[in-house]
Amino acid sequence: MEVVEDLFAQYGYLVLLIGMPMELIALPIPPGNSTLAYTGYLSYKNVLNLLPALAAAYSGSILGITTTYWIGNKIGMPLIEKYGKYLFLKPKYLKKTRKAYEKYGDKMLLFGFFMPGVRQFNSYFAGIIQVPYRTFALYAYTGSALWVSVFVGIGYVFGNQWQLIFSWIEQFLKFILIILCCTIAIFLLWKWRSRLRKWPDTQQKGSE
Repeated sequence: MEVVEDLFAQYGYLVLLIGMPMELIALPIPPGNSTLAYTGYLSYKNVLNLLPALAAAYSGSILGITTTYWIGNKIGMPLIEKYGKYLFLKPKYLKKTRKAYEKYGDKMLLFGFFMPGVRQFNSYFAGIIQVPYRTFALYAYTGSALWVSVFVGIGYVFGNQWQLIFSWIEQFLKFILIILCCTIAIFLLWKWRSRLRKWPDTQQKGSE
């Protein structure tokens, strides 16, 4: 938190215009959630003006997610086609993932900002699997507005108590993230075991 305070003391609104894109490009310096909440607190203390602070934070966020989307869109798939086999990432797997993303991806773009680790890679992934830019912009830009408003609001509404509320929310989000990761791990394990069970039958049919 001291890092965020020092940055604001030196650079003011530039922390939001420059720091938010860095956070969403996966260089979380400064960390996004705490930066936004502290922005709200500084607005509560009249150190920053609320509306310009919201505008700077939202602009920085949009710059970051748009940049990562186009990086994924233009160079993501060629890199996967060339080097993905070393990371067990094959184009055919991405095609299957895109089908799943068509069902749930809009929600991920909308609410993924609230999940640490998810928001940094959500836009890259949307670009890699060629989500149409209009669809991406509709959900991701709306999700960004929600994220910025909620965390700036925490600092602004709760004032001197913002750190306490912020810590509760951070713990809750980490809990949700753990549940999400466990659910995905269980699903992948189930799929893996299903393939192992089918494999002997496939081998037997092939020998016949």
